Amino acid sequence: MTDDSGELLRALHADYGDALYAHALRLVGGDRQRAEDLVQETLLRAWRHPEALDPERGSVRAWLFTTARHLAIDAWRRRSVRVSEVVTDTVPESVTDDETDRAVEAWAVAEALARLSPQHREVLVECFYRGRSVAEASARLGIPPGTVKSRTHYALRALRLALEELGVTR
Repeated sequence: MTDDSGELLRALHADYGDALYAHALRLVGGDRQRAEDLVQETLLRAWRHPEALDPERGSVRAWLFTTARHLAIDAWRRRSVRVSEVVTDTVPESVTDDETDRAVEAWAVAEALARLSPQHREVLVECFYRGRSVAEASARLGIPPGTVKSRTHYALRALRLALEELGVTR
């Protein structure tokens, strides 16, 4: 590590350390050791990818918080596949509902939708995202209303399963 990179880490820690630690503490459910490890790993990622910290690419704080959130989710997934460790069946939620949580949730829903068949995906998009009634979706998709209803039923079941596979449950 050069003096410049050491200086970068010191500056990041001085500017964002307390807020990042508080965020990490919420992400790991109050476990101080895991929060410290999460902050350390986040700062290590920043050191390895200084180009990501360019203010022209976006907010440094947002990058740090998003990286911490991704690392926490990755760690939770690694722990959840170990047989010897007891893990709850939900991803740890942070206390506050911030932009990072919404972004991760949107990513998970988009990923789950992508796993559905095209027919299931299009009926959910029409009925839930575009707010169309069964009759409107039927006319738009060129299928009978009964088919829209049954596809919606099976699509929601498939979506729930895909979300569970991604570790998202409510």
